[in-house]
Amino acid sequence: MYTLEALVTHAREHSTFYAEHFRALPTTGWQLRDLPLIQSSAYWRMDHGLQAWPVLTGSIEAAHVFKTGGTTGSGKVSVYTREEWRAFVTTFGRGMGTLLQAGDRVANLFFTGDLYASLLFIHGALSHMDVPVSEYPFTGAIESSSLADGIRAYDINVLAGVPAQLLRFAAYLDERDLSLPQIRTVLYGGESVFADQLLLLRKVFPQAHCASVGCASVDAGLLGASTPDCGIGEHRCYDGDAIVEIIDESTGVPIDEPGRPGMLVLTNLQRKLMPLIRYPVGDLAAWVEAPGARQRKFILMGRSSLGHRLRVGMLSLFPDDIDATIGHVVGPCRWQLLIDHVAGVDQLTLRIAHAGNDSNHDALQAALRRQNPGMQSLTDTGQLQLSIHWSTTADLSLHPRTGKLVRVLDQRKYQESATGEAA
Repeated sequence: MYTLEALVTHAREHSTFYAEHFRALPTTGWQLRDLPLIQSSAYWRMDHGLQAWPVLTGSIEAAHVFKTGGTTGSGKVSVYTREEWRAFVTTFGRGMGTLLQAGDRVANLFFTGDLYASLLFIHGALSHMDVPVSEYPFTGAIESSSLADGIRAYDINVLAGVPAQLLRFAAYLDERDLSLPQIRTVLYGGESVFADQLLLLRKVFPQAHCASVGCASVDAGLLGASTPDCGIGEHRCYDGDAIVEIIDESTGVPIDEPGRPGMLVLTNLQRKLMPLIRYPVGDLAAWVEAPGARQRKFILMGRSSLGHRLRVGMLSLFPDDIDATIGHVVGPCRWQLLIDHVAGVDQLTLRIAHAGNDSNHDALQAALRRQNPGMQSLTDTGQLQLSIHWSTTADLSLHPRTGKLVRVLDQRKYQESATGEAA
């Protein structure tokens, strides 16, 4: 792993993006909080193709390239050298291994193909962890009936996948009054699981412990480990491999006291080819433990209004792309996205300060669905609702302290337990 000083020096010497980003930073005498936060729109700008991406500190030769979400042609990809990828999955596997037991038989239900990383990432973590387990890579595309047969045939006792896939399988079992008490552990990743969803999982997997597989993303890398002492939404920092900060969204000042929400900011100490130095990952979080705690615990509290990417179920949304689509259909205007989860359905409400009409509504709905191919299938299966409301500027919520427009309002209840009580 690299020290922060070595990483900053390497980035500013070999990346044209960071040379400009750190232009006002002195060569020595600075501290972490002196480094400017990354502006996501500038970081991900790739005007002349991947090989000429200003963020990179070298050429792409022996590397792994993954899509961060959206369409294949959107240009938003994450690049790892072989050594960086190995370090990533090995470190994540150490945390994941605390949730497993020797001899466990793990059904890998994450997704693969089309440059997606999730199945390959979990495969790597399972392959490099110290705990000896067996992996059964069914993938997220498997039909529920085939998965049920496979669990019985191979005596699977651990399921690992995205919540949408796990819940689809749970609904299949519940509709047939079936349960699988042999499942001992259910690990979910990529999105939070909410109270109504936990109730269903615990109903059909009555002996299972349901927990996060860990917190990471293909764009940012390591965020937090899920360990047996973590509650719902809680994770522990990867000391030495990543620096996690929680920053006040309005002032940019780091938050150190427990219980006060702010945006999660990451510095990845494993990556030099595509450095991430004080990168807002898109989540809100709060410290759970006091400063100085080893592998200090934090809790996720929703999506930040400043994030590059929003995760809603299996869907990745990019606010900058939404802004461009709205501008193309109705012209430049102010807007706000509300995210909620009600009665098992993810709800997206787009408030747009524009005197729109039915034609604008239909054109914008169609454009957003083209931009996000998974949106249509989630809508068709009743997992997602997208509404567009024409509003006035006065209808849009502002930050209570700064008076600035809050582009994303995540109203989902992250701290609700399966009983409906505050966790």
